[in-house]
Amino acid sequence: RMVDSCRVSPASSLLPLLLLQVATWHSAAASEFSVKGQAEPIVVPLGADASLPCRLSPEQSAAHMYIRWYRVRPSPAGLVFQNGQEPVGEQMLEYRGRTELLRDAIGKGSVTLLIRHIRASDDGLYQCHFKDGDVSQEAFVELNVVGVGSEPHVHMTGPKEDGIQVLCSSSGWFPKPKVQWRDTAGRRLPSLPESHTQHKDGLFRVDASLVVTDSSLGNVTCSVQNPLSGQEKISTIFLPAPFFPKVSVWKSALAGTFPILGLLLIGISYMGWREHEDKKKAIKKMKKESHERAQMSDEKEYVLKTKAELEAALEQRKALYNKDWKKALLYPDWRKEHFKPAPVILKHQMTQSNSSDPENKENYREETQELLLSDEQGDCSLITLDQEHAMSERHYWEVDVENAEEWTAGIYEVHKDGTGPSKEPLRVNFRVLVKKGDEYKALAYCSKNVSLEERVSVEKCPQKIMLFLDYGDNDISFYNMTDGTHIFSFTQPTFSGQLYPYFRLRSMELSPSAKR
Repeated sequence: RMVDSCRVSPASSLLPLLLLQVATWHSAAASEFSVKGQAEPIVVPLGADASLPCRLSPEQSAAHMYIRWYRVRPSPAGLVFQNGQEPVGEQMLEYRGRTELLRDAIGKGSVTLLIRHIRASDDGLYQCHFKDGDVSQEAFVELNVVGVGSEPHVHMTGPKEDGIQVLCSSSGWFPKPKVQWRDTAGRRLPSLPESHTQHKDGLFRVDASLVVTDSSLGNVTCSVQNPLSGQEKISTIFLPAPFFPKVSVWKSALAGTFPILGLLLIGISYMGWREHEDKKKAIKKMKKESHERAQMSDEKEYVLKTKAELEAALEQRKALYNKDWKKALLYPDWRKEHFKPAPVILKHQMTQSNSSDPENKENYREETQELLLSDEQGDCSLITLDQEHAMSERHYWEVDVENAEEWTAGIYEVHKDGTGPSKEPLRVNFRVLVKKGDEYKALAYCSKNVSLEERVSVEKCPQKIMLFLDYGDNDISFYNMTDGTHIFSFTQPTFSGQLYPYFRLRSMELSPSAKR
């Protein structure tokens, strides 16, 4: 970015231009960094110390930067580093005296947040934010807290459903633990649903019940396991046979008749097997279709859930962008929401002449002939405003360049002498982006003085250019709508004339007199 100047001699403008070039180099160097955290979650047991690392890429010193650690949701800081100090004014009360920034490698852009005596409430995502001047970057680090509770307490609660009900309880776990019942052979036993209770300190208590109807089991084991670390606590209880309810005479008689009834049912089923074979196939097909429908329903639910999460993340990112959109040179579609569409219309249409008609070919040559920069250069613009007054406030407009080999797009500023509406313009300022072949350059031109002619790097050839004019901030920015990237921005102390859009399907070349 450069500051435009009008009617300034080369000798008087040399020192400001050199100072601005140095500032531009410094700004570019300061902006070329990103922040990286740790890809995998950091697992730390309760009461231990946690180290959350963040580093700059490429490697550079962060000692002069503003560094802020906080939870992902908007909240006060967990730790702030500024001017070589760690002020506690913005720090959350729960982190005071428990956090420290390890700065042994800060000269290489690496810092670590140390949290002492980890609690259950410390579990979750953290965000490290680095700011250098007007440039800021951030990254995420996930902390998983692991708490292993007490030995399970297992006891009998009484008879139930022709068996004995056994209860297993344990507390002090984080996150929610899992409970499994097993017999002496290690086989899993079906149990009733678990009940979890979270205490004020964030730790969980679990209660799980089991109804044992087989008196021959003897022992049953309750295992409580942490789902993150796999650590478990185990307790076993002995179930004496006399504690099981006695079976009545009627139940014994019914138990003796069940085998006979079973044989009769098998015979009936065998006799009707051929008759019901087709029905079974139909039922199997229906079950398969039902399973497929259930699977599709689960997949649809997962897709909807994922879509909702992505939309929520997008809204959060957009909200962060809208807080400081002027500094973020990205997301042109979101940037449009802060601007109004410019009242731009086609001034005249360029048509391809028939190359076989000599007269048309001569007219086409005259219309597209190379023009020198002059005060009347704005007259050859293919677009204009559908209103008489010039643009102000914030406006944007789009220009379709498709596969054109040459084009010039931007604005021109008309300065009048102020003695009357009939006076001709004294001078015209151009701030344009020029394409010729595979080369792009930013060009700022005022009367006979060229204040900027700079090559611009464009990674992907644009099919559409979007221009943003911020009259209040004296800024004109160009974006490549093919990949949504920022191309270039002009800034100056202030606009002093009337602004108009400019576009032509030819590159703007400097005349020899203008370059001197």
